[in-house]
Amino acid sequence: MGDDREGGARYRPGRAVAYAVCGAVLLSGCASMPDSGDLRDVESTPRQDTGVRVFAMPPAEDAEPSEIMQGFLEALTSDDPEYDTARKYLTADAARTWRPERSATVLANGPSVVPDHQPAGREAADTLTYVLAGTRVATVDAQQAYAPADGAYRNRVHLAKDAKSGQWRIDSLPQGVVMGKTDFQRNYTSVSKYYFASHTTVRTTGEPVAVADPVFIRSKVDPVTQVVRSLLTGPTSWLGPVVRSSFPTGTALRKGVSGLAPDDRNNLTVPLNAKAARVGSDRCTEMATQLLFTLRNLTPTLESVELQGPGGRRLCDLNEEGAETAAWHASAQRPDNLYFLDGKHRLVRLPTGATGTGTSAVPVPGPLGRGERQLRSVAVSRDEHTVAGVDADGRNLYVASLEPDGSLGNPVVSSLGVNPEDRLTTPSWDAGGDLWVADRDPRDPKLLVMEQGVGKPVRVTVPELPGRIRDVRVAADGVRVALVVEKDGKQSLLIGRIARDEDSGERPAVVELRSAAPDLEQVTAMSWAGDSRLVAVGLEQGGVHQMRYVQVDGSTLDGPAPAALSGVKAIAASEDERVPLVAYSEDDGVVRLPAGAQWQKVDKDGTAPVYPG
Repeated sequence: MGDDREGGARYRPGRAVAYAVCGAVLLSGCASMPDSGDLRDVESTPRQDTGVRVFAMPPAEDAEPSEIMQGFLEALTSDDPEYDTARKYLTADAARTWRPERSATVLANGPSVVPDHQPAGREAADTLTYVLAGTRVATVDAQQAYAPADGAYRNRVHLAKDAKSGQWRIDSLPQGVVMGKTDFQRNYTSVSKYYFASHTTVRTTGEPVAVADPVFIRSKVDPVTQVVRSLLTGPTSWLGPVVRSSFPTGTALRKGVSGLAPDDRNNLTVPLNAKAARVGSDRCTEMATQLLFTLRNLTPTLESVELQGPGGRRLCDLNEEGAETAAWHASAQRPDNLYFLDGKHRLVRLPTGATGTGTSAVPVPGPLGRGERQLRSVAVSRDEHTVAGVDADGRNLYVASLEPDGSLGNPVVSSLGVNPEDRLTTPSWDAGGDLWVADRDPRDPKLLVMEQGVGKPVRVTVPELPGRIRDVRVAADGVRVALVVEKDGKQSLLIGRIARDEDSGERPAVVELRSAAPDLEQVTAMSWAGDSRLVAVGLEQGGVHQMRYVQVDGSTLDGPAPAALSGVKAIAASEDERVPLVAYSEDDGVVRLPAGAQWQKVDKDGTAPVYPG
């Protein structure tokens, strides 16, 4: 950040107190900040081990303005639940009106801090303005929703010297908090809340479909209680129009409840206010399902939840098995088979649990396994009963049953694109049984959906589309879709919300597109790889091709990227993250990546691998 403003220094917190089981440790490394001239770098607070909480120091007596600024910025990155220490650097009025929970601005590095030009005269001796500057990376809003951001950040912080006490304090500052990317990663963690799709149910069972809504919470500040409060508040604005919550409006934790945590049997009790007192058993089960799905990705060992009403009255309880029968959850649906095209362009399958050694793929039952049409790409329905296949030249889309006596009828969609690359994309199924495909014909590009895979193709409107769709993958939940969109020779990965109004009869639309991989400018392959995660193959600006996991909100995931693989043209993943990643490489054919291993060959002549979806 020092490069963001000439003569400035980037702020990186360095003075805080870390409390662990073994005791208290002072994290030193502070540097002074003069009232004028250049500022020296301040070393960043080291990454803390799990369980270590970091607390800031209050202002020292007669602290100079530079020390007030440094101490305040350090306090923003501490684990102080209500930012009480940070408020001690503010005047009483500023402390009362400051709302740190309103937003978090994430910068590439810690903010540069430089004194602003000061007017001459007596008043200048008792006031001082600092400028915080940097390059924005992201923002987190009041709903805890993350969004990538760019451009310059610049805000002023004003200090005044109290006439009576003689102490410097901040009396004017921007709302929210600001910190560098490293400190953000140390202080915050991504957790997916779960709601239910408003217009999607599982085709075969009618179960409601769970939808993930990722948010960022402060990782060491009562995280379970934070997540529960966020879930009860409702979905983020982006997802809200297409999901519902089973919690009655106004439901909240009982007044004074904090410190929620599973007991020694990994069961969690959640006390609710009177708004939830009269829910029926079925609705209470859905409420508990939302809680269990949400909390298990924060505390994986959680076994069950119990909801309590006023006076400690038990409303319902639910374990993992009960939750999985109450709602359809994509990441819990382990596919039976991996599918791909063999050297004869027939559809073949391999059991998901097969090791690949001594196990060969076999043609699927039905016409596409018999080779009645040579294929270029396929998609298998979530129940693994139906397949959609695009023929070898990309012109026609066929839908057929995976039954031995199935037959192949006429194509359900045909493209008039002149060149094969300007015709149909790989198709994609959602959990409701609807089939999606894009026609890349530059003279009439369009996104299409077919109800249950056999209905008349319906054109989907995409009002904010910034280019031409090159690839499409609909999420299992049927309310989000991932698109690779090309413009001016660059391909970007975008996520859109699927809007449906069945009562009005209007066509479905994909709205409010947002970037899932803002730093990739050439996306050559992608697949859903979790309820709120995708895997993408692409090229960074000025970089090399790489494979990485990305969140639907555009945030960077912790953890290692998949092992490198050259010449990747297609990628397949399952929402069940236990299932191996599979790819098609020009050099090696169809390969897969078991957990803890290197890429293994599955079929040298195979292409177009897919899991159901």
